Amino acid sequence: MLQSINPANGDIIAEYEHMLPEQVNQILKRTADATLHWQNVPVAERAQRMLRVARILRGRSDEFAGLITSEMGKPIRESRAEIEKCAWVCEYYADSGPEFLSDEMAESDVTRSFVAFEPLGVILAVMPWNFPFWQVLRPAAPGLTAGNGVVLKHASNVIGSALAIEKVFREAGYPEDLFRTLVIPSGDVKRVVESIYVQAATLTGSEPAGRAVAATAGDQLKKTVLELGGSDPYLVLDDADLELAVDKCVSSRLFNSGQSCIAAKRFIVLPAVREEFEKRFVVAMKSKRLGNPLDEETDIGPLARSDLRQELHDQVERSMAMGARLVLGGAIPDGPGYFYPATVLADVAPGMAVYGEETFGPVAAILPATDEADAVRIANDTRFGLGAAVFTRDLARGETIARSLQAGNVFVNDFVKSDPRLPFGGVKKSGYGRELASYGMREFVNIKTVCVA
Repeated sequence: MLQSINPANGDIIAEYEHMLPEQVNQILKRTADATLHWQNVPVAERAQRMLRVARILRGRSDEFAGLITSEMGKPIRESRAEIEKCAWVCEYYADSGPEFLSDEMAESDVTRSFVAFEPLGVILAVMPWNFPFWQVLRPAAPGLTAGNGVVLKHASNVIGSALAIEKVFREAGYPEDLFRTLVIPSGDVKRVVESIYVQAATLTGSEPAGRAVAATAGDQLKKTVLELGGSDPYLVLDDADLELAVDKCVSSRLFNSGQSCIAAKRFIVLPAVREEFEKRFVVAMKSKRLGNPLDEETDIGPLARSDLRQELHDQVERSMAMGARLVLGGAIPDGPGYFYPATVLADVAPGMAVYGEETFGPVAAILPATDEADAVRIANDTRFGLGAAVFTRDLARGETIARSLQAGNVFVNDFVKSDPRLPFGGVKKSGYGRELASYGMREFVNIKTVCVA
């Protein structure tokens, strides 16, 4: 039995029975059958269906946003923004998908040669709870437009969102079995990856989950894309606009109540501005309102689960035990719900939990650096490589540093964000492959060479 629990008060929202293996196999077969028909639908028509999805999402934005907030605790303003972003990615692939999939002529020794981009088949999407709609639409919009089918294994605490997305695709006129949700525990994912009906898998989640899916897929010689954890460094240089830097750093650290792989987590500050940055940063963090996620004025909602809050608090306490200086927060509040306050730790050094581990919640770590080269060294001193940011008034300097940071996404004078028009993904233990833009669409197609003598 899977439970959906409201993290703001601990109440059970709904319970869902696991699908039996034979049920799952039947769904996979039906999805594979639906995909065979779908890939013969003209690309332009497939793209137009995605516009219907966008209209439905916008038309029922309040309903879907409320569902997101109730299931995982995101502040309601951010839930509505998530739905709007999902509509955007649908419109983007409706508009650009046909161009990305069009044949590319190539020169060769034959009369005519070209590259075609054709669907692979059924794609398994194993998705996390922190962006219940966006994480699903991010691979589904390009995947379905490319002619693939999709089966979704969503996180156990957001099954309501998973089933709602399935209904949206049906309402938009997609074949009934082309997009299906599998209500299964994580232990059953291996069997799905191994199924003859599944051709590839994409996963956003933890390192252990990524390793498990990649190992099974590798054994079956199936393509995977993995977007895993992050411990994003934000470098604040001695010539940074501190007002801008503090605003962007706080916004990134507290977005989604800090539960984002690409949230700012480690703030590496040069000596000339460290004291002033810390003072302003703490004031800004302290000003953010913790409370009911359905309240329009709330900035920080609860963490998604009780165990996640305890894990975050343990990271804070372990870091303090090794010498981190607590500047703000750091205590679990009384009362119902899985709330955790905005927390700042300074004088963070190697070996501390908040230095080397991913912190999934509103906890910021300020790390001292002696100079620019040391700041870059510290930024790259992590097993992760998802996002990074640099703050400097010298844009050429910022771009040079951006090129030296080991991450899949680097922003200068802004926080890291995903954009349908730009490829998104990581390096090192943050995964491999790319989502979004043309790169994301072409991850799950057969890049076929055709030569006519």
